[in-house]
Order: sequence, then C-alpha cells, then structure tokens
Amino acid sequence: MYEIAGPALLVWIESSSFAQAMREWLWLYPAIEIAHITGIVLLVGAAAMFDLRLLGVSRALPVSQLAHHLLPWSVAGFALLVVTGLMMFSAHATEFWNNPAFLIKMTLIVLAGLNAIAFHVGVYRSVSGWNTGARAPVVGRVAALASLALWLGVISGGRLLAYL
Repeated sequence: MYEIAGPALLVWIESSSFAQAMREWLWLYPAIEIAHITGIVLLVGAAAMFDLRLLGVSRALPVSQLAHHLLPWSVAGFALLVVTGLMMFSAHATEFWNNPAFLIKMTLIVLAGLNAIAFHVGVYRSVSGWNTGARAPVVGRVAALASLALWLGVISGGRLLAYL
C-alpha cells in the first residue's frame, strides 16, 4: 500500500482519486508525462529560438515579428506545462515537496518568468531601434543567455526529480 505523510494539503492532494489513478493506471502517468514534454518543447523551443535571435543568429529576421510569431507558442506550452505539471505533482505531492530538485525547478521557473517580464517591460520597448540587422542591446543579450540557462536548469531539475 502507498503510504502518504506530510502537510495536510499535500496529503489531501495525494489522497485524491485522481492522484491515485495517476499512480495506479498503467498508461495515465506516462501519457501525462508525454504531454508535459510536449509543453517543454513548445515553451522552451520557442524561447530558445527567440533567445538565439537576440544573441545574433538570423539577424535578418525582425525581432518584433519573431516575438509575435513565437509568443503564442510559448504561452500554449506554458499552459500545457502547468496543467500536466499539476497532474503529475498530485501523484507524488508529499514526495516532490521535500525533493531539492523540485524546489530548484520551481525557483528557476519563477526566475525565468521574471527574466521574461523584465525583458518585455524593459529593453524590448526599444525594439524598433534594433529590430532587424542590428545587434540586440547588451541587456537583451544577457536576458537571452539567462533565459537559455534558466530553462536548461528547469528541465534538469525536472529530470532529477526521479533521482533525488
């Protein structure tokens, strides 16, 4: 029998019929995990393409048009990640809550979000001056490097959940 112990809210989540199904139905957890990986591809793939453009790859592509094209994919990927992440969390809430990889992953997600917000409310407002052909400002390039590193850390933290 699966024993659940920890903070009351986490025990309640992990004791739910859905969480039990996540643990017991043969294909449910793997199917949700595949959907989670699809969300990673959408979010991180779009972010990486945008970050690479900020770092100087394909300067002929206008930054504003690339942002307009990739942002909906990032949002869709993030939404899928939130839903599937919560589903997977429900199956092992007490275990994940005490896992250092989970804390690192969640911290890096918050930092990646703050980095994106800072970029969009900051240096991106001047995109018309460096939209096509020009190098992104140093602040934009730093944000791009931070984004790549943070998302790599998020993915690594998620993968390490199974091993720590």
